[in-house]
Amino acid sequence: MQQWFETPPGRYLLAWERAEFDRAVADIFGYHALQMGLPELDALQANRMPHKWLALTEAQAVRGPVKPDIVTEFSALPFEENSLDLVVLPHSLELNLDPHTTLREVERVLVPEGKLVICCLNPASLWGLRQRRAHLYRRFGFGELYLPDAGDFIGYWRLRDWLRLLSFEVETSSFGCWRPAFSSEKWLDRFAWMDPVGERSWPIFGAVYFIVAVKRVRGVTMIGPAWKRAKRIASAPVPVTNRSRHERREHSTVE
Repeated sequence: MQQWFETPPGRYLLAWERAEFDRAVADIFGYHALQMGLPELDALQANRMPHKWLALTEAQAVRGPVKPDIVTEFSALPFEENSLDLVVLPHSLELNLDPHTTLREVERVLVPEGKLVICCLNPASLWGLRQRRAHLYRRFGFGELYLPDAGDFIGYWRLRDWLRLLSFEVETSSFGCWRPAFSSEKWLDRFAWMDPVGERSWPIFGAVYFIVAVKRVRGVTMIGPAWKRAKRIASAPVPVTNRSRHERREHSTVE
């Protein structure tokens, strides 16, 4: 996606995502944070954790303009279980051949209550509609794609289902970039009024969506054996009024 981010719609999208990442990660605390993919965007710039890394695949590291801290496959991260406090995935799932495995690996390395921040292109948008139409035209030998042909769209509700199955709880979500799928900066600027209108009137049709989720680990409350409680009840003194007539007579004789 490196070349596409240098186009007018790419710069427009990247500016929105940069502001959204800065807002989301600024107040997430911990010690270790990891960004997976998209070296064009420093998604951890506003975060204050002492240890932050950029991880890229080998193919991304060769073509990318930024030198990564870690070169690895996203399906096999070189971290121990429960060792990271924050992981950000800027378009890393839709550009991945196996997004399910990547999510499972992220769940493994995150600490309990660790945060996951995801950014994806939205198929239910004007941009997604133009991309699907372009794919249809290409079957007949003409047409040009609007978005990069580097991966598959992942629907918003579909991704939420994946997160729920992995015990993630979505804390916040948002959509952005409601301008039509124009290629020129001039026409994109002319429709800048659609951003505030879209955010208010049809938010789920933004070209990109943003999710902040937390890893939940369900606690277990230990319950003691029932016989211990029964033993305590049996050893309790019995009031005089509850004793039998024979026991009360013997008690009076002794006195």
